[in-house]
Amino acid sequence: MSVRVERSFRGISQRLATHYLTNLGGQEVEPGRVVGEDWEASLSESKTSVGPTLTLNEVDVAFEGDEETLEPLVERFAQKAMRAGG
Repeated sequence: MSVRVERSFRGISQRLATHYLTNLGGQEVEPGRVVGEDWEASLSESKTSVGPTLTLNEVDVAFEGDEETLEPLVERFAQKAMRAGG
């Protein structure tokens, strides 16, 4: 059964998020899209305001695949993203 999980990560760039996903077994097939053996992820980047003067990069990642594949993948990606960003 295919599921979709959407997560947002602040403080990292789309380039870095793509790098993390390729290290987790994916291949970038086009900008903003990484495909793994049993999963795929679509990425988009924006700026978000934190307080009156600070802005951060925010990357939205939509993971798609089997639930048992996605759960550990999203967890490992989140650990990498939290070390880099916030």
